[in-house]
Amino acid sequence: MGRLDGKVAVITGAAQGIGSLMAKAMADEGATVLVTDVQDTANAVKAITDDGGSAQGMKVDVTNNDDLKAMVEKATSMGGLDIMVNNASIFATLKPKPFFEISDEEFDTIMRVNARGVHQVMRAIVPTMIKGGGGKVVNIASGTFYYGPPGLSHYTASKGAVMALTRCHGRELGDKNIQVNAIAPGLTESEGLAANADFDRARGPTVASRSIQREMLPEDLMGTLLYLASSDSNFVTGQTLNVDGGKINV
Repeated sequence: MGRLDGKVAVITGAAQGIGSLMAKAMADEGATVLVTDVQDTANAVKAITDDGGSAQGMKVDVTNNDDLKAMVEKATSMGGLDIMVNNASIFATLKPKPFFEISDEEFDTIMRVNARGVHQVMRAIVPTMIKGGGGKVVNIASGTFYYGPPGLSHYTASKGAVMALTRCHGRELGDKNIQVNAIAPGLTESEGLAANADFDRARGPTVASRSIQREMLPEDLMGTLLYLASSDSNFVTGQTLNVDGGKINV
């Protein structure tokens, strides 16, 4: 039996990369998964169903309330909404630059998707989770918050906001049997990151700064994801778990 048997899990930003692997990991543990993204989710869904798992996909913009309402309705039609993974984020396509070169428009775009998107998703899903007797929320934050890398001030600010929302939502929903936690990954070798040469110079110093001195792979996040999505973490809420090979000790 899988750790997530009988559960319905929804994940945003899961058409490819880390998000698609997270969807697959939850499906492998028995969850029925709703894979959402602004991009085509067909390949991510196929990877699950070809392996015997249960998944459906739909186009969802986390900043669009109509999309989010449809997402909740779809999850309900699949059996409920037990697990929500807030993974949608703008990162791998960014070009690092000094903060004084970041336009207001770019700053607002990052904050709208990465931070406000979490707020909007939570507002949309909570009534259904409460009606269902509780649930699990896993937010994807970032280890950048702990050390403030140059060139990514807007992204770092957005992920700091995700950690703050995790604490507040965990506190507000504790009496509703909804646990809200976050994962703060280190620099992870996703397919999107591999395609962005602007991050090449960060790889060597990042690996050297870790206690476990190797590149971080998307697979390194899956154990923590499944812990936070399962009953193993029923007495844990409002926390951010740092997964970066020991770069930062918090």
